Amino acid sequence: MSSDSSTFSGKLRTRICGLLVEDEAVLLTQIHSPVTQSLIWIPPGGGLQYGETMRACLQRELLEETNLRVSVKNLVHINELIDLPYHALEYYYEVERVSGEPKLGSDPELHKGRQVLQDLQWIALEELSTIKFAPPGLLKKLQDWDNRFSYSVF
Repeated sequence: MSSDSSTFSGKLRTRICGLLVEDEAVLLTQIHSPVTQSLIWIPPGGGLQYGETMRACLQRELLEETNLRVSVKNLVHINELIDLPYHALEYYYEVERVSGEPKLGSDPELHKGRQVLQDLQWIALEELSTIKFAPPGLLKKLQDWDNRFSYSVF
């Protein structure tokens, strides 16, 4: 399945993503990446809209993609993705579940036949290095979750 690359390419995107860790596992979405044209696991999140706060964006995106209402906590990681024609600034926040049960949603930015979201799973923190996970710079913080704030956000 391929996504409409023009939705994400040729412009700077700001993505806000959530790190929901419960019982030594993190909730991840599997997407068909428009950058790598392959399936990868990433924290749920999406594009910041003009006039929207980062917190509001994250709450909206997690509700759309995972069916969960969350409270937004601290910034854990910033990733800059440059793989032309893709350029994104990605902000990863720790989130806490307020209500709901995880269920794969959809991305309203994309037409029904062009969805990149494929799956939603709890992945054990100790198993993260065995899957195709992005961004790689976030891996160590997730695997050492109790000490996540001892690392730089970049």
